[in-house]
Amino acid sequence: MKVINFSEQNSVMNQYMTEIRDKSYQRNRLLFRNNIERIGELMAYEISKTLTYKTKTVTTPLGTIDIPQLKNDVLLATVLRAGLPFHEGFLRIFDHAENGFVSAFRMYTNREHTEVGIHTEYMAAPSAKGKTLIIVDPMLATGGSMAAAYEALLKTGRPAHVHIACVIGTPEGVEVLRQAVSDDTTLWCAAIDPGMNEHKYIVPGFGDCGDLCYGEKL
Repeated sequence: MKVINFSEQNSVMNQYMTEIRDKSYQRNRLLFRNNIERIGELMAYEISKTLTYKTKTVTTPLGTIDIPQLKNDVLLATVLRAGLPFHEGFLRIFDHAENGFVSAFRMYTNREHTEVGIHTEYMAAPSAKGKTLIIVDPMLATGGSMAAAYEALLKTGRPAHVHIACVIGTPEGVEVLRQAVSDDTTLWCAAIDPGMNEHKYIVPGFGDCGDLCYGEKL
């Protein structure tokens, strides 16, 4: 699995990451969601540079011109609920993509909230067969949710290529994913932080993305 870490590069994406990590900035959910969407747009554009294209002849009012177009159909899939604004950012770039949604979420399995399991209970997606599958989820902490979403989506058909995108990840999550996906998969991260705390939250991270986007859950 190839890993792209955008925090190792100088780009405006780092500005957006600075803002969503800031506790004072997080008080405004609209601004937080907007930055998650903008990171998705930038990352989708970078991914688009790596895809396969074919030439299409377009007729204008004054003549014709050959322009490269995406060769493979794109299936854009996300993990509910935190993935929704990230998904919207990607969808603005891949606006002809088909869409898939997977409900894969963590559940603490002990009273101390230090051990987690992953529960998948819902999926709505077309077949991934022969398509470019892009799975987006802001948080790659333990890697369990993303691995579960990948496994569920591949049951619909074997894609031609797989790209996985997250806003922030951990070395542990990257390694779990590396064991779960095919070798030719590419992982795109806006940042990879040092690790997790005892409750399996990314440190320093920025907190719970779903709660910051939509409000706290029970």
